[in-house]
Amino acid sequence: MDATQRPLYIPPQMGLYAEKHRLFEMMQDLLGNLLIHRPENPLDFLMMQLKFSNCDAPRIFLLGPPASGKTTIAMWLSKQLIIPRVSQETLLSSEWSALSSEVRERLKKKEDVSEDLWAQLIEERVKLEDCLCSGWILEGFPDSREFAKCLQLRGIIPRHIVVLYAPDIVLIERNLGKRVDEITGEVYHTTFDWPTDDSVRWRLKTPKGISEKETSQRLLQYHRNFPGIVQSFGKSIKMINADQPCADAFWQVLSHVRQPPHSNTPFSPRILICGPPGSGKSLQAALLAQKYGLINVCCEQMLKETATCETKLGKFIKPYLDGGWPVPDKVVIRLVSRRINRLDCYVRGWVMHGFPKDVEQAKRMPASGIFPNRIFFLNVPAETILERLSYSMVDPVSGERYHTLYKPAITKEINDRLLINPKEMEDVIKDKVDLYFRLSSNLEKYFEDAIFINGDQDPHTVFEYIESYAINPLPIKDIWDL
Repeated sequence: MDATQRPLYIPPQMGLYAEKHRLFEMMQDLLGNLLIHRPENPLDFLMMQLKFSNCDAPRIFLLGPPASGKTTIAMWLSKQLIIPRVSQETLLSSEWSALSSEVRERLKKKEDVSEDLWAQLIEERVKLEDCLCSGWILEGFPDSREFAKCLQLRGIIPRHIVVLYAPDIVLIERNLGKRVDEITGEVYHTTFDWPTDDSVRWRLKTPKGISEKETSQRLLQYHRNFPGIVQSFGKSIKMINADQPCADAFWQVLSHVRQPPHSNTPFSPRILICGPPGSGKSLQAALLAQKYGLINVCCEQMLKETATCETKLGKFIKPYLDGGWPVPDKVVIRLVSRRINRLDCYVRGWVMHGFPKDVEQAKRMPASGIFPNRIFFLNVPAETILERLSYSMVDPVSGERYHTLYKPAITKEINDRLLINPKEMEDVIKDKVDLYFRLSSNLEKYFEDAIFINGDQDPHTVFEYIESYAINPLPIKDIWDL
């Protein structure tokens, strides 16, 4: 950037840097905390936030009615994600805070504890270093709209809100069989999850407040407060059915919290579509470019256009294309890099197909400034490819393409003059397909984050799959590597 010139020219590469290091989320998080907490010394506060806060750290509200499995799922999530579990039990379990002791004394005297006091205690807990660095899961809080407001005013904002649900009759029956290991805190059930270890079975205790009458009263209170919870969080809530094996519900919760929440972060799609000849790469690229205004970068077309130009590079490429030989990798990457690094590709995003052909080309991509953020492989059987390509013919008069199976000629006159492109003869296609599959195995291993899609189905169905992955945020694997 040249600070001496006006207007300032910001290099497009700065957008890649900001996206790679998640600068937008970082600034959004810092400014949000600054507005919520309003510290007396903003600079010191921001420096402390930069030191401890983590934009990718999970912050989860796990809610649900009594006996829906919140405690079990929260404990499993805590172990799986290595994050602290914050619940009424953990907040009052030790002498970690003077406020915690005060709340515990009030409960012993059967005095009411205000929602603001609970929110103050939770705020004190989540500001400790382990929660700031690793994140947290808040189990059973908030349980009312007023409580949710208290947490929001104190800057306790979740990234994911999961609510478990099940029929009341199931919850009452489930609650009656609940047993707790007082040493480990693990929750068991006389019917669904009875321990096999005799020493564990002997020390299980029946928790208080699980009778049918008490459970019904708690469920009634939950149903009264739940509409307020919905008003507080709206569409951010993810409902998960708890009337299923606990392990199944857990994996659904885990899958949801692994997905980064939607944000207002500027996003330029950089999509790479790989697949054998006839897999539909060009069609999917055209559909994406048409719907989202992306730059459609076809490597083969780019080489052909360059070869028609009276330039040194065009004259160099033309003999290779005329002879059917592969253009040297150095030249191909130079052309692709030059096109990808134009301003329109940075602003609008791009979708590319026909490149890379092998691992050697793929390894040269980072050094040339080619950084895709979505990579798709279209898997199509060799038999389907032959069916798609070997029955294709062209009308020499109109230039219209036809297909014996999918798009036959309208009249006998047109059908009689159709010609087959020599490059689409069955033997030629088999050679191309064999070459692709020899090279693609290593290419698929190189792109570890690639998404594999069955291309042997309706093109619009394939497009919907690609679109869903292209517009939604992907899991952050370096954080959520399980």
